Amino acid sequence: MGGAHPTGMRIEMMDIKQYMTGAGEKARHASRAMARADTGAKNTALLHIADAIMAAQTVLIAENARDLEQGKQDGLDAALLDRLELNAERIAGMAEGLRQIAALPDPVGEISDLNYRPSGIQVGKMRVPLGVIGIIYESRPNVTADAAALCLKSGNAAILRGGSEARHSNQAIATVIHAGLEKAGLPQDAVQVITTTDRAAVGELITMPQFVDVIVPRGGKGLIERISAEARVPVIKHLHGVCHVYIDGEADLDKAVAIAFDAKCHRYGVCNAMETLLVDVSVAAAVLPRLATEYAKENVELRGCARTRDILSGINAASDEDWDEEYLAPVLSIRVVDGLDSAISHIHQHSSGHTESIVSENYTRARRFLAEVDSSSVMVNASTRFADGFEYGLGAEIGISTDKIHVRGPVGLEGLTSQKYIVLGDGHTRG
Repeated sequence: MGGAHPTGMRIEMMDIKQYMTGAGEKARHASRAMARADTGAKNTALLHIADAIMAAQTVLIAENARDLEQGKQDGLDAALLDRLELNAERIAGMAEGLRQIAALPDPVGEISDLNYRPSGIQVGKMRVPLGVIGIIYESRPNVTADAAALCLKSGNAAILRGGSEARHSNQAIATVIHAGLEKAGLPQDAVQVITTTDRAAVGELITMPQFVDVIVPRGGKGLIERISAEARVPVIKHLHGVCHVYIDGEADLDKAVAIAFDAKCHRYGVCNAMETLLVDVSVAAAVLPRLATEYAKENVELRGCARTRDILSGINAASDEDWDEEYLAPVLSIRVVDGLDSAISHIHQHSSGHTESIVSENYTRARRFLAEVDSSSVMVNASTRFADGFEYGLGAEIGISTDKIHVRGPVGLEGLTSQKYIVLGDGHTRG
């Protein structure tokens, strides 16, 4: 990365400001080149990066092993270590995500709603890049590739600041990305991975509106709260993922068991994992023992309301705080509710607005759930684990937005663009 300090070198406070200002200036300059880059060049870069990632698998795993070892020494818990790990499957997933993004239609330059006005002019909208996107994330090094790819395809420049726990992994991925950009004739400064782990760099990044057009934080609730409070740049965010599955009184119980098990146990340390299970009182006695047996196989700790504990003796009581908790761990809260209205009421009170699912064979109830539950993804008879850009056909995602303005849900290519009005005339005047 042009002008970057070597990884691990301490950058003093004044240097950090200069370093980040330099990164911002380079990103702004690169964003102009990316905005005019054609689809072929962008796709060529993505495919070169995908190939380079697979070719560098041994190096990536070795660098990641350094981060994992340091993480263990620093006492990172199992969920964070899981997020941090790169293995052959995840590296192949990164490369596949890049190839999928290359195969997607390029949104930049798309013209829509072009209509003639009574004056004879044509008015429409053109989709354009946002410009420079700053992304702040923790643990998961695959975000480096996903975020870079989405920013590149949507014609943006990116400044990426990963967590200190993944610094070796992120820098190794950055090297691969720069090689792909160079091969495609695009500026390497279109993707800058910040080398310093000093938190002051984040403070600079989120207060540079002259260089940065939007910030996307990905990480723990504390990080995102800090970014939201201190940023002078617009933020696309979700604070946390308190996701619910509701088993309706007219659910197919075989489907319910499969969905509720997958939503909790497929992976624990992810924002779309179920944290609270709601069960209609009419089927609770039939389905909860079956689920408890499955959860016991995975050593999931169950915490329940009084009616849940009447059915599942020996489990811990759920506290008021449990209903608002994102565990990111093998822990699940369970509440028995009096039908759909009670389930929706609980979700309205405790959901983080991320993802909720109903298991039901009743079409009317399912439609009500879709209409009345106000989250960024709402599902019928499917695991919450599907709330993911890759699964939604976006190729990958830069994050999940639980905001309601500009973009909501998994943020893919279209979410990283905006629209401007265009007017076509032929010597038209208003006078």
